[in-house]
Parts: sequence; structure tokens; C-alpha cells
Amino acid sequence: MKNYLEFEKEIKVLEDEMDLLKSPGNESISEVDTVKIKSTQDQINSKLKSVYSNLNSWQKTQVARHEDRPRANFYINKIFNNFTSLAGDRYFGDDRSVTVGFGLIDNKSVLVIGQEKGEDLNSRIEKNFGMMSPEGYRKCIRLMKLADRFKIPIITFIDTPGAYPGIGAEQRGQASAIAHSIECCMSLKVPNISIIIGEGGSGGAIALASSNKVIMLENSIYSVISPEGCASILWRDPGKSLEAAEAMKLSAQDLLSLGVIDDIISEPIGGAHRNHDEVAKNVKKTILDNLKFYSGMTPDEILEDRKNKFLKIGRDKGFAKSSTDSGTSLEYKETILSKLQRTYSKNKYVFLSVGLAIIVTIITLMN
Repeated sequence: MKNYLEFEKEIKVLEDEMDLLKSPGNESISEVDTVKIKSTQDQINSKLKSVYSNLNSWQKTQVARHEDRPRANFYINKIFNNFTSLAGDRYFGDDRSVTVGFGLIDNKSVLVIGQEKGEDLNSRIEKNFGMMSPEGYRKCIRLMKLADRFKIPIITFIDTPGAYPGIGAEQRGQASAIAHSIECCMSLKVPNISIIIGEGGSGGAIALASSNKVIMLENSIYSVISPEGCASILWRDPGKSLEAAEAMKLSAQDLLSLGVIDDIISEPIGGAHRNHDEVAKNVKKTILDNLKFYSGMTPDEILEDRKNKFLKIGRDKGFAKSSTDSGTSLEYKETILSKLQRTYSKNKYVFLSVGLAIIVTIITLMN
């Protein structure tokens, strides 16, 4: 059974009508029925295009969390061949909320990491709704280092509301595990490509998305906190999720314009949940294009590319190149007024002494 969002009511009515027209109870479909079916399908396509081309940030958040949206395991099974899942962090245990293993894409070996929310209630409970624990991040670190040693590119599918915030996770070093995962991602000398397929939330996402390329599906989101959490903190009212979502600039389109992500993968009309095969095809093409882009680079060039990518974020909001710029320096562009204020604050006693000396000299000469 299909699941519909609040803003899809009219689409639901049309699709229910379509199901009746195609009902197995109709022993023979007449020419009139065929025309009606085509007309209804055209109306559905038109309505989907109209609705999904005008989604606000909160509606995109709802689409990103859609129950029928394809999960990481779908992409892994659809895109990669001979996938071999590996388990355990060699310290505590295995985290079922993340799938990690080696596979082939067009006969090229890659390490695949997929944050997994689950398909139904039981699998969601088993996978902790995609919220990773420290052992999950340590498992990823262990295998990323292995891939780096054997010069194997890394593909990551991001889909999590955030890292697991439970007491047990904190006791086992959640913050440290996230920090070490970011450090590991940034130090790799093989290309790592992260694709946000649904919800990219907080440190739970950035721990695995510190990559050469961060790419989002058209209706996915990427943010430091959920809109509900932001609204609760700022306005003490979770009902202001729409205002929070708009202010946070969490959509793929906003983040691309800010330079936080590198590319957007288009989704079928009506979202990825309406045509799994088409979106998988688009994702595979994007992965292959990016792997080809990095195939001619040396390990040091790949590392430098990643470093420069993150250093460039926000430069047009206050950072500028130096006169001896090599493309990697970060020199703060300070205003003249700010320079004067800083100089005065640093040498105010010298200025006061000189000023007093000048005043005393002037008074003496006048007498």
C-alpha cells in the first residue's frame, strides 16, 4: 500500500481512481476506459510535476523521510556486484545501522558504506532507525583505512537523523568516534564520494560525509539539527518546523548555492519513492562519472582536492585569496575600520601616553 504525504491528497484521489479503472474486477477494458486511464494518468503526472516543483523546505524534509523512499541496501544491491558485507569494530561489537563492505561497480572495486534506517518497524528497531553507535563509526574507520591501504575508492550513502544519543553510546565514546571518523575521512588518499539519499542529520552524517564530493538527491536534506529540534530550541515550539526548515537552508538547492555540496542528482517526477529503478540509474551514473574524474589523480592530488574543497566553503563570506595565492591559502579580508580598532586596542597605552605628552607640550608652549 502506498503512503501519501499531507500535500499529496489530490494525487491520492487521482491514483485511487486509476486503481479502480485498472481493477482486476473489470473483465474487459473498453476503448472508453483506455481513454479515461490515459487522461487520469496525464492528470497525475501534471499534478505531481506541479506539486513537486514548488515544495517548501519542510515539505522536502517530509519527502526525505518518506517511508517508501529507497534505502541504502536497495542502492547497494542494485548498483554493485559481488558485494561482501563485513562486520565488527574489533573492540565492542557490530552496529546493524550501517552496512559496510566491498563490491564491484563496472568491474571496479569500491568500499561501500550505507547508513540504513530499515524498511519496516522490525528492521527499523533492529537498525536503530539509522542512528549509528560508536562501534559503527569504528567499523567504518577500520574498513576505510583498509581501503586506503589497497587504493580502493569509497562510496558512502548517507541517511540518518543523527548519531545515537543514548547513555551507552556516550559511555563508549560517541563524540570521540565521530571525531576520529571525520579525521579518517579527511586523511584518505583515495577518492571518497558521499551521496545523501534521504536525511543527513548532524554529526552522524558529517562523520562519513567529509568527502571529496558530497552529492545530494534532489529531495534530500542535510542539516546540523532537525527542523523540529531547531524550532524547539529557538521558539520553544516544535510547530514552527516550517520556519526553522526555511531558515536552516537544508535543501539540496540551498546547499549547492552556498557551496556546501558539489552536485544534485535529479529524482523522478514525484520523488525517488515513486520510481526506485530510475533513481538508482541516476545514482550509478553519478558515481561512475566521479570515479572517472579522480582516476587520473595521484593520491596527494586527491588529498589536496578534498582539503581545498572544505577550505573554500564560506570564502566569499569573509575570506579572500592572498597576493601570493596558490589556491589553498586563507587570509582574512579585514576592513580598515577593524584594523584601526585592533591596532588601538593593542597599543592604547602608547597612544594615551603620546597624547598626554602632546597636550602637556601644547600647554607649556601656550604659557
